Amino acid sequence: MIYLKTDEEIVLMREANQLVGKTLGELAKHIRPGITTLYLDGIADTFIRDHGAKPAFLGYGGFPKSICTSINEQVVHGIPSPDTVLKDGDIISVDCGTLLNGFVGDSAFTFCVGDVSEETKCLLRTTKEALYEGIRQATEGHRVGDISDAVQTYCERRGYSVVRELVGHGCGRQMHEAPEVPNFGRRGCGPLLKSGMCICIEPMINQGSKNVVFEKDGWTVRTKDRKNSAHFEHCIAIRPEGPMILSSFEYLEEIVGKEI
Repeated sequence: MIYLKTDEEIVLMREANQLVGKTLGELAKHIRPGITTLYLDGIADTFIRDHGAKPAFLGYGGFPKSICTSINEQVVHGIPSPDTVLKDGDIISVDCGTLLNGFVGDSAFTFCVGDVSEETKCLLRTTKEALYEGIRQATEGHRVGDISDAVQTYCERRGYSVVRELVGHGCGRQMHEAPEVPNFGRRGCGPLLKSGMCICIEPMINQGSKNVVFEKDGWTVRTKDRKNSAHFEHCIAIRPEGPMILSSFEYLEEIVGKEI
C-alpha cells in the first residue's frame, strides 16, 4: 500500500532528511586518505544522536552499523570496518538514514578521496545529474516509469550501465515503503504519482557491466567486473507545484565543492 503524507507529516520528514544532509556534511570534513570507514561510522552515529535522532540503519534487518560505506566497485551496503582504510584515488558512497519524530530520512552521496581520475569523476557527475533528471519527472500525474526511464536513458546514452537488482523506494514511517522506484523502465508504466507520496530516488550506476555480485557478508553488493560504481540519493515529496526535495546536498557541497 502507498501511504500519502499530510502537509504536517512532510514537514517532519523534511526535518529527518535535513539531518541526514547535515550528517553527510559532517562526514565530508573527515573523508580523506588514511581514515577508516569505522571511524566515519562513529562520527555519523554520534552526530545523529547528538541531534536527537537515531541511526535508522543500525539494526535494520540486522545491519550492524549506522551508515553504509561502499568503496570503488562496491555498489551499496558496504559495512564500516576498522580494516577498511581510504586511499588516495578512491571513491566512497555513504548512505545514511535517520529516525526523527517517527519519520525516516534517507540520502546518499559518493565522495572523492584525494586525487580522483577524471574518468571516475565523470561517472560520479553523470550519476548525480541522472538523479536530478529523475527528480524532474517526479510530478503529480506522471508515473514511476517516467522517473525510471529518465535515469536509465541519461546514463546509458553516456556509456554507463544501470544496476537492476537494487531500486529506490517509498519512505515515511518505515524506511522502505511502496512503491519501488527502479532506475530502469518505460515511460508511462508503474504506479501513478500523487501528491503526498514520498519516495527515494537513488541511481546506482556502473562504469562497466550492469551485473553485480552479493558478497559473503550478506550485505555488500559489488560490480561483477570490479569496475567503479556511483550512488546518489534524494528523498522527495510529490507536491501539486512539483517535486519537493526533502534531503539536501547543500551542507556537504560547502565542504567538498561542486566539482561533480
